[in-house]
Order: sequence, then structure tokens, then C-alpha cells
Amino acid sequence: MTNVVIVEAVRSAVGKRRGGLSQVLAPDLFSDVLKGLINRAGVDSSIVEQVTGGCVSQVGQQSGNVTRSAWLAAGLDQRAAASTIHAQCGSAQQAFTLAYGLVAGGVAEVAVAGGVESMDQVPMTSSVVPELGPSKTPRYAEHYEITTQFEAADRIAETWGFSRDDLETFAVLSQDRAAAAVAGGRFDGQIIPVEAPTVDENGQVNGSKVISVDEGPRPTTRDGLAKLRVNLPDRPGALHTAATSSQISDGASGLLLMSEERAAQLDLTPRARIVDSLMIGNDPVMMLTGPIPATQRILERNNLTLDDIDVIEINEAFASVVLAWQHEVKADLAKVNVNGGAIALGHPLGATGGVLLTKALNGSSVSAGATPWSRCALAAAWARGRSLNASDLPLNASDLHRAGETVT
Repeated sequence: MTNVVIVEAVRSAVGKRRGGLSQVLAPDLFSDVLKGLINRAGVDSSIVEQVTGGCVSQVGQQSGNVTRSAWLAAGLDQRAAASTIHAQCGSAQQAFTLAYGLVAGGVAEVAVAGGVESMDQVPMTSSVVPELGPSKTPRYAEHYEITTQFEAADRIAETWGFSRDDLETFAVLSQDRAAAAVAGGRFDGQIIPVEAPTVDENGQVNGSKVISVDEGPRPTTRDGLAKLRVNLPDRPGALHTAATSSQISDGASGLLLMSEERAAQLDLTPRARIVDSLMIGNDPVMMLTGPIPATQRILERNNLTLDDIDVIEINEAFASVVLAWQHEVKADLAKVNVNGGAIALGHPLGATGGVLLTKALNGSSVSAGATPWSRCALAAAWARGRSLNASDLPLNASDLHRAGETVT
């Protein structure tokens, strides 16, 4: 297969609920990031042949192939084909996987992958329309119990024996790491600033503001978290709260992929080489345990161990998801989400896979003990399916003669 490289990876800041990005239309938010990606890479959009974007709630402004709408709204070349992917919270990661496959298989030489979700503009479950029938029919229920992610998260905590205190200890770690990363400007180089409308108390636009800093991190103490109500107050033994769950957020992400040969022709310095990409199905009742078998499978088929990995990103859908994964694969949390995760930074559903990839690509330079050839991994969790991405990344591409490798 053709060697595929990542030339550039960017994202918007992740806006908190009712925050700075809440008034930005999702197609425009994605448009700004896609245009910023092309500008940062210093290429003409006419070289892009395929654009794949993730989005979960594909209704209203996020319907009608929002990826295509965003690409055209950015004034980018109309000849690029575009498609929008729904793979639950791993949508952008699956968009990345598909773009990688298109280039690796020779279908396209250059592709863009990413995703968008405005959970303010298009609330979660907006695409569920009861009068049009259930997505999980009685036939489905003959095979599987129908649960929610909130229930699944608590079941995972119970199965692995995690207490509420364990979950909150991890949440504080995520918040502390994210706060330090934001304060230290570690995300600055990966964020595309977005000019967002501001509104008055009546909801009328009264100006604009540039949003370029993640809004999710907040001062967090164990004592404060202990006072919060659980997500499922009627469930005996409920454990997770809003503080140990990923935040409702707005955001977009974008990555530029191409064949290694095409990058050389364009005199572009790749930031990473993709080695492998994996998406698997998983138990639909427990839902969120998929990073465990995904990690095991991709490491096995690439003859790697976690000792070979220096920087790991895993989606913090809920605290129990990461803790169960860490327990099973024996990961060193000192290498996991080194700049905080979705508990602190937020989880804009359709964009998160690309956000994590972008963080991973940039995270190796701030990880403790990272080597000149730092191997980076990403595991993203979503209902009914999981995938893992891992990459070998140069800490400073200008000091190296070739790019690193990415196992995704």
C-alpha cells in the first residue's frame, strides 16, 4: 500500500456549553477550521480530492452533508468530493480512517479528514424523531438489552470496582492537566481562531469575539465534586456525575493527509506517517469498553506493546471508560491524556476524533521522557464501536530527515 502522511492537523478551540462558540453555525465553524487547515499547510485546495467529516446529529444546520457545505462555504475548490460520517462519538476518527484508506489504496492522493459538532446549535439527540419510529426495534431488543451510555458508564465502574472517589480523583487529574496546558499555551499552535457572534440578554447579536482558547477547564477540588448529584439519581448505586463525564461542547477539527510521494513533490514536510488504522465493533450493552480490545488488537497486529508508546490520547467519555481501559491494558497514566481530556476540555461529538488526533500529534513534545521518535496513540470510545490510532511522531520535524509514523 501507499505510505500515507499527515501534513497538518488543526482544530478550533473547544467551546463550553452556552460559551463562546454557542452562536456559531456548525457549517461555518467547520468552514473556518477547514480553511485554516489549508492555509496553515500552505497548499492550494485544488490538490484535495476527498474530504471526509464526522458529525453525529445530522439534522437542521448539520444535515445535507455538512462537510460539503462547510468546504464550499470556505471558498475551497468545488471539485473535491465530500462525505459526512456518523460513527457516534468516533465519527471524526472514522472519517480519518476512511481518508487514510482512500489515500493508501490509491483512490486519492490528497484527502482532508475532520469533523464538527455544535451541541449548542443542534442539541444531542435532535436527530431522534419518535414519530418516525425507533432506531432500535423490538427485533434488536430480542438480541440486546437497550441501555444508555450513562447506565453503561456506571456498569463499567461497578464491574471493575471503581468507587465514586476513584472517578473523581481521575476527573481532578484531567482538569489539572488541562488547566496547566491552557495556561502554558500548549494548544496555541493547533487552534484556528474563530470569530464568533456575541449576543445580548435578549439573544440579539451585538458584536463578535475571537475564540481561540479552550473554555472547558475549570477550578476543581475533590470537596467540590463530592457535592454534585449523580447523573442517574434514580439508579441504586449510581456513581458518575457531570464532573466525571465528558462535557457538552462545540468544536471542529481538520487534518490534511496525502501520499508520501505527493508530499515530496509539493516539498512539504510531513508531521507523521500513518502505519495502521482500526475500528471495531463492541458489546452494545456495555458500549464504552471498546478501547480495550481495539488497543489489544492493533498492538498485536503491529507487533507493538504499550512500552513502545510515549503519548496516548483516549476519549474521556466517562471516567470509568479510561480507568477500565487502563486497568486492562496496564497503561501508564503518566503517558495518557497528558494535557487533559474530554472531562476537562469537552467532547464535541462529531469533531472529537480529530481533536484527539491533533492533540496527540502535538502532545509528544510535552510528554515526560518523550524520545526523538515518539510513538503516539489514540483510542476513541463511542457506543457500539471503537477504534485506536497510534503514531510515531518526530518531536521536531525540522531536525529530522523524515517524518515519524502513525498507527491509527
